[in-house]
Amino acid sequence: MSKDIFLSWSGGKDSSLALYEIRKANSHRVAGLITTITEDYDRISMHGVRRALLEQQADALGIPLRKILIPKDSTNAIYESRMRALLEEGLTEGIDTVAFGDIFLEDLKLYREKNLAQLGMKGLFPIWKRDTAELARTFIDLGFKAALACVDTAILDASFAGRAYDQNLLRDFPPHVDPCGENGEFHSFAFDGPIFKYPIKHTRGEVVQRDHYCFCDFVPV
Repeated sequence: MSKDIFLSWSGGKDSSLALYEIRKANSHRVAGLITTITEDYDRISMHGVRRALLEQQADALGIPLRKILIPKDSTNAIYESRMRALLEEGLTEGIDTVAFGDIFLEDLKLYREKNLAQLGMKGLFPIWKRDTAELARTFIDLGFKAALACVDTAILDASFAGRAYDQNLLRDFPPHVDPCGENGEFHSFAFDGPIFKYPIKHTRGEVVQRDHYCFCDFVPV
C-alpha cells in the first residue's frame, strides 16, 4: 500500500517533476501540497503566481492544498513557525514524510532535513542529484508545459520573464545559467503535462520589475 506524504509544491517545473517521479515509483501517495503564499499579494511566495492558478493546479492534480500564509516582510522565524504548525497537523494524520523538488543545493537539503527531524519527520528527494540539463530535457520530452514566472535580473535578462520553457529557451540561456534555475536564476509556472488532468488555462499579463526581480503575471481565463 502506498504511504501518504506531503509534497512541497511551488507550482513550478521541479515540483512537477518530483510529483511525476513519485507517482511513477508508486510507493507513496501525495495527500497534500504544501505551498507558501504571501498574503499581501495573494500569490505564491517568490514565484509570484496568483493563488487562483495555484488552486486550479491542485484541482487538476486531484490533490488538496495545504497553504502556509506569510506576510510580505516575513522573517525566517515566522515561516518556520507556520510550517511547523502545518507539519504537526500532518503528524496527527499519520504523515511523517515531506517530498521536495530540490536537485543539488546541499545546504538547502540539510536545512529541510534538520527542521523535519525536530518533529520526527523525514524528507524525500525524488530528483536529487539528477543532471539538470537532462532533467530540463526530460521535462520537455514528457510533454510538460511551463513558462518563466520570475527572473532574477542580476543573473538573467528581464526579457526571459514570461517565456515558454522549451528547447528554444534552453538554447538561449547564457552558459552561466543552470537549465533548471537551481541557483535561483528563475522560477516557473507549470500548466500542463502528464500529472495534470487538464491544462491550466491562462493568459500572459503585464511584466513587473520589483527590485532585481522581474515577474510575468499569468492571468486565469
